[in-house]
Amino acid sequence: MPILCYILTALAAYLLGSIPFGFLAAKAKGIDIRAVGSGNIGATNAMRVLGKPAGIAVLLLDVAKGYVACAFLPPIIYNWLIPHYSGLFRYFQDTPVEFQMRFYVVAGIFAVLGHNYTCWLKFKGGKGIATTAGVYLALAPWAVLVALVVFIVAILLTKYVSVGSISAAVALPVTVWVMTPHNLFLGIVTTALGALAIYKHKSNIQRLLAGTENRFGQKKESK
Repeated sequence: MPILCYILTALAAYLLGSIPFGFLAAKAKGIDIRAVGSGNIGATNAMRVLGKPAGIAVLLLDVAKGYVACAFLPPIIYNWLIPHYSGLFRYFQDTPVEFQMRFYVVAGIFAVLGHNYTCWLKFKGGKGIATTAGVYLALAPWAVLVALVVFIVAILLTKYVSVGSISAAVALPVTVWVMTPHNLFLGIVTTALGALAIYKHKSNIQRLLAGTENRFGQKKESK
């Protein structure tokens, strides 16, 4: 039965993470966000294409879906499924902390995968920075704070949002390893998600190396 809980948690988290808020916000204005700016459905391109209010709304929604998937789905699914069966912990809050953490991490992984590879857009999605931040607001909020500071400083120094995002993707797993050295599972998963975020920025890295990446505040981004 715990295996079924894991499967349902992963599926629900993926579906929640797969909601393409940036695409939907642009679609509401008659724009296919995939065809303008950087072509990305995330908050940065939404802000560039749709303006700051819409971009901030997309950012908050992308963060929220990561947080909700991680913080709320595991106990809801466990408490709905398990009480009907004997021989297991009756309620999620009664299970060992290590057991709870595995559920939270699984939910977080699949929420990010849902955002990055959304089934609604032929498995092409965003880069996962905001959704990952939401996941770690639930799992390791202090690590998110450190990554946020690194993100802001990197942008202020370079004027590139992509550099800030990549820097945060490095800072988050480093901080998790330092702050929770005994949680091997969380450390490995965070490192993998950080590597995935950097991989999703491969086109930005190519533009940075070519000197064609747009700086923060520019209206359009070269592909």
